[in-house]
Amino acid sequence: MDDQNKNLILATALSFLVILIWFVVFPPPEPTPAPEVTTGELTAPGDGLATAPTTAEAPAGSTLQVETRQETLAEAPRVEIDTPRLTGSISLLGGRIDDLSLKDYRETIDPQSPIVTLLSPVGTDSAYYALYGWAPGAGLTLDDVPGANTRWTLENGQTLGLDAPIVLAWTNDKGMTFRRTIGIDANFMFTVTQSVQNGSDMTASLAPYGVLARHGEPQDLRNFFILHEGLVAMADGKLTETDYSDMRDFAVDSREGARAEVTQVAENGWIGFTDHFWMTTLIPEPGSPFKSVAKYDEARDIYQAEAVLPTQTVAAGQSTTVTTMLFAGAKEWETLREYERSGIQNFVDSIDWGWFFFLTKPIFWLLHNIHALIGNMGWSIIGLTLIIKAILFPLAYKSYVSMAKMKELQPQMEALKEKAGDDRQKLQQGMMELYKKEKVNPAAGCLPILLQIPIFFSLYKVIFVTIELRHAPWFGPFQDLSAPDPTSIINLFGLLPNAAPEPGSLMATIFIGILPLLLGISMWVQQKLNPAPTDPTQQMIFAWMPWVFMFMLGSFASGLVVYWIANNTITFTQQYIIMRSQGYKPDVFGNIRSGFSRKAKTEKK
Repeated sequence: MDDQNKNLILATALSFLVILIWFVVFPPPEPTPAPEVTTGELTAPGDGLATAPTTAEAPAGSTLQVETRQETLAEAPRVEIDTPRLTGSISLLGGRIDDLSLKDYRETIDPQSPIVTLLSPVGTDSAYYALYGWAPGAGLTLDDVPGANTRWTLENGQTLGLDAPIVLAWTNDKGMTFRRTIGIDANFMFTVTQSVQNGSDMTASLAPYGVLARHGEPQDLRNFFILHEGLVAMADGKLTETDYSDMRDFAVDSREGARAEVTQVAENGWIGFTDHFWMTTLIPEPGSPFKSVAKYDEARDIYQAEAVLPTQTVAAGQSTTVTTMLFAGAKEWETLREYERSGIQNFVDSIDWGWFFFLTKPIFWLLHNIHALIGNMGWSIIGLTLIIKAILFPLAYKSYVSMAKMKELQPQMEALKEKAGDDRQKLQQGMMELYKKEKVNPAAGCLPILLQIPIFFSLYKVIFVTIELRHAPWFGPFQDLSAPDPTSIINLFGLLPNAAPEPGSLMATIFIGILPLLLGISMWVQQKLNPAPTDPTQQMIFAWMPWVFMFMLGSFASGLVVYWIANNTITFTQQYIIMRSQGYKPDVFGNIRSGFSRKAKTEKK
């Protein structure tokens, strides 16, 4: 292998090492408690109407301190939500969907830990809720339309459940009756139908809207570059991802009265907020136009996502109805795919597939289907590794044959180096002649290494961002493949009940678990089959690399380490078998005992 190709591999390996060190030295910051929020209401949407509201009043009974959840829930009458997958309630104050928890997901792997809370009412820490209403047009005022503080009456239904919608009603002083019918499916999709019956003697103009409001940044915000958390929107096939910090940098919109960005959607789109594993999204009916608004109210520290539908003109004695959907739940690939197939454009893209989406999507699809057959995510990752290695085998075969020939030529290369001395040009010419004579391509071993890098990062992305890997067990102490190895010499590699050092701590970096140890050993053994660099400095770097990686990857998701161990083991097995098939008999220390090599035959003669 000439110096140029060795330097290519060395530069690639060092770049990879720098990224790993960055992960350890600059890990994602720990979530910081959100500042105490006020209970001032969100900025109401408008669509350019002269009488569009700017702010709404604070809800009755609100206080300046953050109250307990139960105290806040008790401040207004509520309608219970109860489905196989969701539990919570809807406040009759504003008709807000502001109390929602996910029955299938817990905060930790402890089966007794609380279930995940997604939405919370105003007055609690990190309020987060969905609100619907009508923006008043000509002839109407804020008092004439339902908004954030309207006190609705439950007209029909008792508990919102499967095949059990509820109907809320409110009539203004002009005789206009507003109704809101809320239904829910077996997963996470609400259907919200807003209607108005104009019982007045005048024609009314008003625009229906839906709002998602989030008071302050979420407390568990990861702020990790590999993951998007914040606003996510689709507008006629174009996906937009905006961080919370970028929303704070929006220009002040004169029409909206806050920092805002407005997008006109012609036919298909949605807008909402995405967390690591959860999401809330406003979805107008496919095929209908609407105004998509991303807004930040700086004075109140409230982030908003809005879907404002076209203005409706309702003559006296007439009515109008508008239906939208609200997704509030877990970003399960299968669930999102079914909604996409039902007409919600590119809904699966709400999962952050990243720049290598052309790899992450098929890798996840393959892993998902393997898991459907095996039922265990750890063995599924190993099965995925086997399939990837099988796909790359034709390329790997050429590479390993080339590496075997290169290893056989090492004595001759050392001789050339001694003969050339400090004359690098003479050394290069001698190596090129040797490669040409022996029909060896020194670059053949580089491509498989380069291909492994995007595959590795794509799998890392899949393991990190997809909820299917969250709390996914393998066996024994490995009960969460999305978390670092929980074993350590401190707990005798999982034999003792005490916990390992906190992931990311200095103790955890030093006292690594069994998986990083196996990784280092597998890298070292696999490396011994490759031709060693002739440069002493490069030899030292490559010799240390398995052990450096072993410590660096100790804080990575254990599922990723399982993949790398499996990859190294399969690579070693393939390379060993191929080298033997070429007449070279390497041992684990990289020695060549070739009774069939041309060199050996020449020496006998």
